Amino acid sequence: MTSLGGYWGKILFVDLSNEETMIATFSEDFARKYLGGVGFAARIIHESVTKNTNPLGPGNVLVFAVGPYQATNLAGTGRCTAGAKSPLTGIWGEANGGGKIGPQLKRAGFDAVAITGRARRPVYLWICDGKAEIRDARDLWGLDTLETTERLIE
Repeated sequence: MTSLGGYWGKILFVDLSNEETMIATFSEDFARKYLGGVGFAARIIHESVTKNTNPLGPGNVLVFAVGPYQATNLAGTGRCTAGAKSPLTGIWGEANGGGKIGPQLKRAGFDAVAITGRARRPVYLWICDGKAEIRDARDLWGLDTLETTERLIE
């Protein structure tokens, strides 16, 4: 972690259309103002979409974000927020869930991931040790979840 107290200070931006990733850093002021999780997702969505953005189009952004206590043993902090412009309301919407995605995102070195675009071919996002790659997934196409997981772990 950085001197930002529980934050890596990094947001991963993924453009599936161009198969590009970019890592942006954020300041202590940003962290204090938006606090992670819901706040980070809301800010990224606000900066990324307009009222004319098609919620079901490649211009929308899907954000996964976690807070400063993620990947600690503090009870109730293992949550991850997912947010985007909602096709139902046309404004931002978010969901909050548990499981492994939040702690794994934090352990991989990021506080948020923002995904835009539409891939031209089957791909997956590999994130590890503060790095990210968009990788070819044609060999995974058509496999079920268990088979896909086993192949990715190999």
